[in-house]
Amino acid sequence: MRHGRATEAEVEQRRRQLLAQVVAEGSVRIETLAENLRVSTMTVHRDLDSLESRQLLRKQRGMAVALPNITIETATRFREYSELEAKEAFAEVLVRHVAPGQTVLMDCGSTLFPLARRLAAVEQLTVITNSLRIAGMVGGPESAPGTRVMLLGGVYRGDFEACAGSDTLRQLSRIRADVMFSSATAVQDGRLYHPDQAWADLKEAMQTAARRRVLPVDHSKFGRTATHRYGDVADYDLVVTDAGTPQEEIQAIEARDVPVEIVTV
Repeated sequence: MRHGRATEAEVEQRRRQLLAQVVAEGSVRIETLAENLRVSTMTVHRDLDSLESRQLLRKQRGMAVALPNITIETATRFREYSELEAKEAFAEVLVRHVAPGQTVLMDCGSTLFPLARRLAAVEQLTVITNSLRIAGMVGGPESAPGTRVMLLGGVYRGDFEACAGSDTLRQLSRIRADVMFSSATAVQDGRLYHPDQAWADLKEAMQTAARRRVLPVDHSKFGRTATHRYGDVADYDLVVTDAGTPQEEIQAIEARDVPVEIVTV
């Protein structure tokens, strides 16, 4: 059993492993989780309390029980706490691509949450998003003068805390933004993938709704695929990533004449 205080990143990684096992098996005894993770049952209880508070699983009668339709890839409530340092570093770079008075289009990726908080300080900005979380971050009581938030409607999905579907796509077809920020779930050899068809369609539609398109994606998303392919990095004007991204993946992007900005985390 491990001794010493774990870092925040290590705690979240352990919780990710825990959640993955529960999602895969449907239900797991708390003692089994402690044994597999080589931690105390008290630590597992704390982890489960955190995951339950984010509505990612349930604790019942000494068991951790998975919720229906929850996956690590899609659950915003989990992804929000992963790669926190990278997301903050990305936001410092991304906000430089926005000027007062512009119209900004954003999807619901948790990678964009730190950016949304910074955009709230940019004056006369119009932000269009399908994400209830991002709408609240940008349009809060401390927002800069002239801030306007437009929320794309459609079918609401609790695991994404956002909307998608035919109504959302119809609204996007009537929008033209100055800059668009869209995160990615999986990237391999320059191709983009998502496990949910509705969100793959949404991200593809967003590519055509903006003059400039920026793709922030941390190293953990590379070398992976998912069920639905929705495009290529060539559909973007800039890819922002960190130094942990495999060199062959960066070369695949640059081979498509797309600039890559490496962020120091």
